[in-house]
Amino acid sequence: MKKGSIKIYVSIFLLALIGSSLLLVNIPKKDDGIITVGYSADTLVIERWKRDRELFKEKAEAEGLEVIFHNANENNDTQVAQIESLIKEKVDVLVIIPYDKNGISEVVNKAIDKGIKVISYDRLISDAPVDVYLSFDNYKVGESMASELLSETKGNYIIINGSPEDNNSSMFREGYMDTLQAYVDADEVAIVKEVWADDWREAPAYEAVVEVMNEDIQIDAIIGANDHLADAAIRALSERGLAGEVYVAGHDADVSACQRIVEGTQHVTIYKPIDTIATVAVDIAIRLANGEGIEGDDTIFNGYHIPYVKLDVIPVTEDNMMETVVKDGFHRRTDIYRD
Repeated sequence: MKKGSIKIYVSIFLLALIGSSLLLVNIPKKDDGIITVGYSADTLVIERWKRDRELFKEKAEAEGLEVIFHNANENNDTQVAQIESLIKEKVDVLVIIPYDKNGISEVVNKAIDKGIKVISYDRLISDAPVDVYLSFDNYKVGESMASELLSETKGNYIIINGSPEDNNSSMFREGYMDTLQAYVDADEVAIVKEVWADDWREAPAYEAVVEVMNEDIQIDAIIGANDHLADAAIRALSERGLAGEVYVAGHDADVSACQRIVEGTQHVTIYKPIDTIATVAVDIAIRLANGEGIEGDDTIFNGYHIPYVKLDVIPVTEDNMMETVVKDGFHRRTDIYRD
């Protein structure tokens, strides 16, 4: 593993946030009472989304907000019905993690027509003029995964994309494919298999790796669009005694991924400080409820040009585990270093 290859962006990142106009202090609540937020989650199955919900609840309640939570359990019809319910509740702001970027457009437009403010939270909603898209730099997530693997090895790569219904999957892919392309053109990297994982299921990742191994093709590196998919790929490798012999990238900094990194079976994960996104989401919700506009770091096109508030990400390897996820309190040292 290449030492000292990771730049630590934490200090710069926090300073940028402190200076941001989005972090508001002592914001007055609306004159007519408590701000009510409807929080609609795609799923709580994945570790990261459970943490998001807990952090958002903690920070919202600290600011005096009332939050109504719904979990769609990876079902578009359920999410539509839940958003309809929140519209009837006359919430002030909707925070939505969409299951299907296209499937909720109609009901989100209905909410907007009713004067409800909408935050597209870490996943983009299509064809609706939402007030803001709040997410991490998803292009950089993919770019970082590819860059970290390229610093270790070239050769034969397997690409495991996320769900095609999740716009982030395409943004991750754009980042790592742009980064890999020059090496592909120079015949230094060959993409021997690329698949998409419907609903972020593990089976396509596992099966893709097995298929390549069954063809007796050497695998040098694997990009999994999240740590769940990376884990499935590593399980397939382990069945052939190859876990730790192939460089694997994932993202979300799940505790299991951090454990695999220190054990040597996963090379890198991309850490997205969800404490920060939850804090910014609460600040934006208050600001929108009070009739203030939001200016993003950029804009993104979802059928409309909408503000994109873009947060930084950090590649994590064994070299900087302690200085990132442990130092931030994202995971405890004892949970990562189990032995």
